[in-house]
Amino acid sequence: MNWINDLIFGTGIGHSVMLLCICIVCGILLGRIKIFGISLGITFVLFVGIVMGHFGITMNPEVMHFMKEFGLILFVFSVGMQVGPGFFSSFKQGGITLNMLATGVVLLGVAATIIIHFVTGLPMETMVGILSGAVTNTPGLGAAQTAYTDMTGASANGIALGYAVCYPLGVVGIILSIVVIRYVFKISFEREQQELDALDNSAANQAKLFTLEVHNPAIFGHKVADVAKLLVHRELVISRVLHIDGTMEIASSDTILNEGDKVFVITIESDIEVIATIIGNVIPMKPEEWYKLDKSLISRRIIVTKNELNGKRLGELNLRKLYHINISRINRSGVDLVARPNLILQLGDRLTVVGGEEDVKKVEEILGNSMKRLNEPNLITLFLGIFLGVLAGSIPIMFPGIPQPVKLGLAGGPLIVAILISKFGYKYKLITYNTISSNLMLREIGITIFLACVGIGAGEGFIDTIINKGGLIWMLYGFIISFVPLFIMGIIGRKVCKINYFTLMGLMAGSTTDPPALAYSNATAGNDAPAVGYATVYPLTMFLRVLTAQLLILIFC
Repeated sequence: MNWINDLIFGTGIGHSVMLLCICIVCGILLGRIKIFGISLGITFVLFVGIVMGHFGITMNPEVMHFMKEFGLILFVFSVGMQVGPGFFSSFKQGGITLNMLATGVVLLGVAATIIIHFVTGLPMETMVGILSGAVTNTPGLGAAQTAYTDMTGASANGIALGYAVCYPLGVVGIILSIVVIRYVFKISFEREQQELDALDNSAANQAKLFTLEVHNPAIFGHKVADVAKLLVHRELVISRVLHIDGTMEIASSDTILNEGDKVFVITIESDIEVIATIIGNVIPMKPEEWYKLDKSLISRRIIVTKNELNGKRLGELNLRKLYHINISRINRSGVDLVARPNLILQLGDRLTVVGGEEDVKKVEEILGNSMKRLNEPNLITLFLGIFLGVLAGSIPIMFPGIPQPVKLGLAGGPLIVAILISKFGYKYKLITYNTISSNLMLREIGITIFLACVGIGAGEGFIDTIINKGGLIWMLYGFIISFVPLFIMGIIGRKVCKINYFTLMGLMAGSTTDPPALAYSNATAGNDAPAVGYATVYPLTMFLRVLTAQLLILIFC
């Protein structure tokens, strides 16, 4: 029976895989238990790992280190790919405010660390470990350890111990601050979702459908092409024209407009007034009424699934001229966009095509419309992105007066690269589309492996440190450092800046670079607003966490 003993208490690969699986399964099952209506979800994997580590069920250190870092990379990369398309627009709409609040969280935490150091006399290296654990920032821990070793020539066990002791309660403190803000302001999830939907629906680039009646004498008898020239700088698609005599046609450049004609228009919110001034009055005629008027025309959504179309401009396909159809709008990631000729197509775009049935079928053949093809995983983009992310995270960045370079690390680099690839990858013919389920699977696998490894690594000697080495008071210090700054800036964000609670959850998780808090926020919100908020503040926050951890060591040790 030695093989069973080796499998359970050994150090081989089989032992490591089995241990991770047991830890993750037990953690997920226990995480479903609700206390006062709140459950920690997959975050409970961390605590199961601590229990295992405490009882001597550990892994090979090198295997555990690799699994932990690779799990974190998978998690942050999938988050970046998920939120990347909306990242830049969200930054324009309120990113500066979110990053200012996140900076406030970082600086308040550093200030609390310095105050506790002077009040208690606890060595700064231990306080930096407590700070890194309290905000669950592993890169900051690594940066502090490197800075201390380079400065003194010795290693500081206090940094690692402070981190291990305060990490678990740090996770709780961050999530607790999110929950407390919810109850302080009596947040209604339904109302927050409605506000979020309203904000999304008013997005500047989202397509609006409406009908105009031609009343401007200046365009009577003129072609659609002539009207388009007058509105050349506006987002505009004229889909169909219902003439005064009752005939309807798909609008082309040569379609003549006369008084009383009705025009079906797709544009954006900010251009409606200008377009109405040029053409005529807005009338209450819904899109469904247009569909009923001519049975020979059909409207169908067709998915772009051919790789060779990724990155091509819509106008390059000449679909309107070749097949006498009209593409009124394009749905991308749940948002309707105006089908401009210069709009760049991406795999997974859903085009609304209007025309005769035979013509629409021909367009369908050109675009692909194959869900089977769309469901195939795009592994080249995944692993190329991770490679570039690790490369970017390893680049040393020097600052005047700081002896050690600052790095984005294995978390910051892949996240930033994933955001950039998901937004601009089409320019380099990279297929960035992935199904929601595959992205979610990748993300959940990454975070659970990461949490399991962190817990198992922190479990050994955990109880001894708490009981015999002042760990309990360290945990209190860590809780203050994590909870108080988040609570203060959370109040400011909600009360003063009027930030949507779902976005605020992501801000609070991102300002502490805490994947478990993000996982909790995503599960609680049921939408991607927390992930977008997290990704918006994460790059700057990660940089500040790494920088301040090194500065505290260099200045106070």
